[in-house]
Amino acid sequence: MFTKRFLYLGYYIRQLDWGKLSRFQRHVQKKSRLSSISQWYHSIRSVFRYNISIEEYYQFRFYEHQNNIRNTYAGTGYMYEYQRHMNPPVYRAILADKTQFLRKYRAFVRHPFLTVQEIAEAPDKAQALLENRSGKIVLKSSDGQCGRGIEVRSGSDFTPESLLQRLRETDNDFVEAFVTQHTELMRLSPSGLNTVRVITQLDKSDQVHIIGTRLRITVDSAVDNLAAGNIAAPIDLETGKVNGPGVYSDITKSDEYQHPITGVDIVGFQIPYWQETVEMCKSAALLDTRNRSIGWDVAITDEGPELIEGNHDWCKLLWQLPVKKGLKPILERFRRELEKYPQIHADTHR
Repeated sequence: MFTKRFLYLGYYIRQLDWGKLSRFQRHVQKKSRLSSISQWYHSIRSVFRYNISIEEYYQFRFYEHQNNIRNTYAGTGYMYEYQRHMNPPVYRAILADKTQFLRKYRAFVRHPFLTVQEIAEAPDKAQALLENRSGKIVLKSSDGQCGRGIEVRSGSDFTPESLLQRLRETDNDFVEAFVTQHTELMRLSPSGLNTVRVITQLDKSDQVHIIGTRLRITVDSAVDNLAAGNIAAPIDLETGKVNGPGVYSDITKSDEYQHPITGVDIVGFQIPYWQETVEMCKSAALLDTRNRSIGWDVAITDEGPELIEGNHDWCKLLWQLPVKKGLKPILERFRRELEKYPQIHADTHR
């Protein structure tokens, strides 16, 4: 264990945003009077003791918690190991590759999409996509993460030939029609697509458990990821109402009870088509049971919900920060179950 976590530490240091870390350290020093040297000591110690990253020491507010609370948080190291068990690398390509995902889960996807190869082979289909009713298109990479490299453009800016050229220039490899969100979500935040994250977990009997529901809210951004400076709020599973404020992953920013730009109330916001959303994700979770723990990104339109992505490495921050507590004990139950019943992954497709 020590060797593995020492390797993790090296990875965390290589990935550090030093400017952000400096801001976090100054914030904590002002708030708790812990010196930067003390913070370094405690954060590195937490890497080994709690299997989290250096940045998560701040995001989980370990500087405020006792050991019994710290031990309830699932950090990067733990999630990496957990998700490899639940979604083995040999099976997860169907989720990691966005175009494979869109084809596999086509029954739950409403909007059209085309790959670079399909555009080159069928420019008439590309023209039809450029003229989709939203008037906009989204250029993406099939293996992109956290919204990186995404371009939202007007379809009228392109011909099939210039679209193909732009995709190659930006290292993106497919394009999809922009999804027009429900009028209520547009009222909340019109800058980008606000998606619902539904996290499903299969037990030993392939029963679907929903272990997290969150609303990702854009803040003057075309993408809704926390990493891009946006906020996320918890959703009550039974009612579909947001039951907590929007939170940032940046510890220097305060929670938002109203949207910071539109002023719309976040707490109490009703997600449209909630029961349909829940049932869709349950059905999607059973389509391929080789991947057992999935974070579904759902767009809610005026016509109903549709899938945007399925994530095998769903975000532990989006899961835990909005509810302000560690949720690792939920995963421990399923981890122990998988260890007890290793035959769960014996079949290639059940």
